[in-house]
Amino acid sequence: MSEGTTTNGGGVSSVGGEGLLFLTDEQLRKGIEAMFFAYRGFTADPDRILENYAYGRAHHRAVHFINRRPGTTVNNLLAILGVTKQSLNRVLRALIEEGLVESRVGTRDKRERHLYLTDAGEALEQELSDAQRARMRKAYRMAGPDAVQGFRQVLEAMMDPEMRRHFRALKEGGA
Repeated sequence: MSEGTTTNGGGVSSVGGEGLLFLTDEQLRKGIEAMFFAYRGFTADPDRILENYAYGRAHHRAVHFINRRPGTTVNNLLAILGVTKQSLNRVLRALIEEGLVESRVGTRDKRERHLYLTDAGEALEQELSDAQRARMRKAYRMAGPDAVQGFRQVLEAMMDPEMRRHFRALKEGGA
């Protein structure tokens, strides 16, 4: 170890006051597995709710982001979800036919379709997000505030640049 370097035995070294994290392949594998299992838990409650409607996770994601950005365009939703136009159209068609989403023609550009949740769509979104918020609230409380901040930083660092831009826009309440 060089001068000014300390280690806490857990793989964290400090050099000149900067914290450097060195992870083994085994530690990374455990993190990857934890993400898989956490995602399974995070989606389990909404999946059970969605079964009652014969919907899947794509419907959930569409409803979530339409709720976060009322009036978003189909093209913007395509960019956020990263799905094909055909796939999104199938999902939106079902949500519109079931009366959960309303599609309005743009006032400035008649080619644009702006998406809004109906009252029924808002109720479904609330039910789905309540289930996920309860799970996240419990996990955040168990982990503590420092872990919550670190978790958010790790998730954001894992995002592709374009998704990070969309995420930050949502955080800031922008487009």
